[in-house]
Amino acid sequence: MSYLELHQLETHFTKMAGNLFSPRKEIIRAVDGVTLSIEKGEILGLVGESGCGKSTLSRTVMQLIPATSGSVVLNGESLTHLSTSQIRKRRLDFQMIFQDPYASLNPRMTIFSTLAEALYQRHPNLSNKETYDRIIKLMETVGLDPAVMKKYPHEFSGGQRQRIAIARALAPEPKLIIADEPVSALDVSIQSQILNLLKQLRADLGLTMIFISHDLGVVRYIADNIAVMYQGKIVEYGEAESVFHHPQHDYTKRLLASIPKLPAA
Repeated sequence: MSYLELHQLETHFTKMAGNLFSPRKEIIRAVDGVTLSIEKGEILGLVGESGCGKSTLSRTVMQLIPATSGSVVLNGESLTHLSTSQIRKRRLDFQMIFQDPYASLNPRMTIFSTLAEALYQRHPNLSNKETYDRIIKLMETVGLDPAVMKKYPHEFSGGQRQRIAIARALAPEPKLIIADEPVSALDVSIQSQILNLLKQLRADLGLTMIFISHDLGVVRYIADNIAVMYQGKIVEYGEAESVFHHPQHDYTKRLLASIPKLPAA
């Protein structure tokens, strides 16, 4: 059994359509029958354009949005059949890194308080010294100077805030990380730093990861395997280099064609 398995996962939403005199309900199939398997220690790249269902799929895996049907099985346990309290405890094993680190960090909390709060979810009885020591180690792990732990999020650059968000995700000692467009809002030079950091963390900590992006070039760099999502479905899946060099689906070919290329000298 794979570490994470999605079986015919569907997440649908209902919205009102028509007009005042002739209203009707319309079903939006944001995730439409997705089946995937992810091995322990693997990085799966999930790629597709905005609106294809990537973020909804990630939030369904995280159990932030309930699945309409299908199942999410993590390490042999079906998450879709757990109660809210059980999910809250189980979520320590799978954490999320969001696209906008500033929006996901509490502006009124110092970095120390942010990381301490995350640490206490797994280890509620840590002493002050143990907390301090673990926060130093977390900050060093993501390449931050522990001397800045008493600062607030607005005092950091975008790349530094994303490192803080990664440290917070690591604090509960998860086995699975879901990174939802974690570098799309960053400068290119900072993107490469964060990508290298995530690859190093996978190697050092044995993390399993779903890396979500609209950029097939970025996904190729970090992922072992790539799943291409279009209109709620997985339309192509394979090893990263195979998908990049030998795409089978027309949509994948269009994504590849959209990658900027430098003009010939």
